[in-house]
Amino acid sequence: MDSPDVIVIGGGTGGYSTALRAAALGLEVVLVERDKVGGTCLHRGCIPSKAMLHAAELVDGIAEARERWGVKATLDAVDWSALVATRDDIVARNHRGVQAHLAHAGVRVIAGSARLTGPRSVRVAGPGAAGTGAHGEPGVHDLSARRGLVLATGSRPRTLPGLDPDGRHVVTSDDALFAPGLPASVLVLGGGAIGVEYASFHRSLGAEVTLVEAADRIVPSEDAEVSRHLTRGLKKRGIDVRAGARLLDAEVLGDGVRARVRTARGETLTVEAERLLVAVGRAPVTDGLDMAAAGLVTDARGFVVPADWDRLETAVPGVHVVGDLLPPPSLGLAHASFAEGLLVAETLAGVPSAPVDYSAVPRVTYSSPQTAAVGLSEAGARARGYEVETDTMPLTAVAKGMVHGQGGMVKVVTEAGGRVLGVHLVGPHVSEMIAESQLVVGWEAEPSDVARHVHPHPTLSEAVGEVFLTLAGRGLHQR
Repeated sequence: MDSPDVIVIGGGTGGYSTALRAAALGLEVVLVERDKVGGTCLHRGCIPSKAMLHAAELVDGIAEARERWGVKATLDAVDWSALVATRDDIVARNHRGVQAHLAHAGVRVIAGSARLTGPRSVRVAGPGAAGTGAHGEPGVHDLSARRGLVLATGSRPRTLPGLDPDGRHVVTSDDALFAPGLPASVLVLGGGAIGVEYASFHRSLGAEVTLVEAADRIVPSEDAEVSRHLTRGLKKRGIDVRAGARLLDAEVLGDGVRARVRTARGETLTVEAERLLVAVGRAPVTDGLDMAAAGLVTDARGFVVPADWDRLETAVPGVHVVGDLLPPPSLGLAHASFAEGLLVAETLAGVPSAPVDYSAVPRVTYSSPQTAAVGLSEAGARARGYEVETDTMPLTAVAKGMVHGQGGMVKVVTEAGGRVLGVHLVGPHVSEMIAESQLVVGWEAEPSDVARHVHPHPTLSEAVGEVFLTLAGRGLHQR
């Protein structure tokens, strides 16, 4: 039986970050992956979707150039095959990069499906799932980890009973971008970040879009003002946003889908669309692992709950978990799983490592307009018993916001007379502005700490600076 220091099951962001860091710290690492290293994020999620959203932004820019700026630009058509080829090239280059990093670090990659045979022992049956293109050593391998076993098997899209995805008319977020061609109309079920992004993408490329969310507002985990501004921006673009609505039933027709939706007012709305996209969340993947053989259990939702969140270690000593297998407060975000991987690798190497501060992990929705946030919402802060002070500023209050002309806002939530608890942004390119606020929240800064730092002019970021100035009693443009 092979006995490396660390066995990592799953080669997505959480798994390969664990493997790379552990190897850098001198540990012998085996990484088991039954599909392709890089996982959902690289091959079906973050990277291909953001590539497509960039293309959508270019399409929107042509319309803005013509209608707002007098640039007589026209859009003849979207060459779907060329767009797909560019997306796939970006994914392929990133995939090769991950493989090269693992090889350079000395991580041994085994292709195949893993089954637990004991607390730190694994049997891997290769050479991987047929047609997946997994790379690594074929055959059957029995492995035992000397220091630790890391579970990083990720998640899959949740589906709805009686609504089986067919890859064409009914699709999940995993296969939405790989469905054939551009649909003329889309019904998106789920108004979280994924659903909103896909609604935004399809609208930019000309589809009629209906977005249905069961909660009383879209992106319900974000601050209420974020939801309100985002809803306004999406409706302005022609997306039919239906919050507080529920799917009653749906049927696949010859050329699309017919669905009945119960609206927030209790009315029944019939929606016909060429494609129905189900984006109602993701479920952890543990099937085939035989968790019981290692003495592990999952909760009612299928998550693996750590006994020690500071080390992400389960109740079975030496067995750790990262990524989408973790329940809240883990966020199911790729960048959170990178941090989790670093923590677990350093823990296994005996290197001091701070626990992941989930309150300081940014959350981004890459729609048009974008949202970006870190820390507590106003309601969340009040629910935790804080006496709260807030300040908001529209992005159009600064010159660069007027230039972009897309609206949006900055909102900062603070403990009255104390530290910053949350920062919330809506508008163009705010995904590139949130890193500063991550530091503000993570380092428990007070508004006066931030207000003494100068933000460049003219930029969108100066709206963030102005809010901190106002909260510190030094605002130049009191509202």
